[in-house]
Amino acid sequence: MAERLQKIISSSGLMSRRGAEECIAAGRVTVNGETAQIGQKADPEKDRILVDGRPLPAVSGKLYIMLNKPRGYVTTLKDEKGRKNVTQLVSELGERLYPVGRLDMYSEGLLIMTNDGDFANTLMHPSHNMKKTYYTWVTGQDIGPKIQCLREPMIIDDYIIRPAEVDILDLFSGGAMLSISIFEGRNRQVRKMCAQAGLKVTKLCRVSEGPLELGELKCGKWRYLTKEEIELIKNEQ
Repeated sequence: MAERLQKIISSSGLMSRRGAEECIAAGRVTVNGETAQIGQKADPEKDRILVDGRPLPAVSGKLYIMLNKPRGYVTTLKDEKGRKNVTQLVSELGERLYPVGRLDMYSEGLLIMTNDGDFANTLMHPSHNMKKTYYTWVTGQDIGPKIQCLREPMIIDDYIIRPAEVDILDLFSGGAMLSISIFEGRNRQVRKMCAQAGLKVTKLCRVSEGPLELGELKCGKWRYLTKEEIELIKNEQ
């Protein structure tokens, strides 16, 4: 059902109705790709409404966002060393969000953050076999056999992991850029796999998790998950 835009935006919990009106007046709201106008109506079930280029959050009171985590940030909520934390990158939301799983300090890429524990459990629980894909830059000699080693079962931290899906994206002198897909997501798993195969990881970026893809999201930026993406994950339960 069509409603005034400021009501739709405020009902999402993103900001107050007055704040929504100011946002519309500033040209920060689009409907189906067109800049919105004060007094305009839209149907949140049919129209694509973006604020600052981002879809509106789910109305349920739960927040679901995708962050492109930069290197140098930790994903633990408390860090005794005082290092930069991913929560600093989403502080403008004014909500306490929890990272779903972890990316180590030197890795980057797709990180889901939410305040919905059931949603987080669906993404993390081993029984759901949620595939995670990483673009991985490695160095080492005699690359071919070592890449084949990555495709075979390995023992990581006394646990037999499933064979990884490994594709060569680029070969260069002394190394390669690989796409590595895993299913368990154990601590620093891709780095430990590469080390066991005799390869050194120089850069690691997670580009997808289950049906969620990083796409063109810039490093250090975040966006709301769409309703479709949220449902795709919830249907895995």
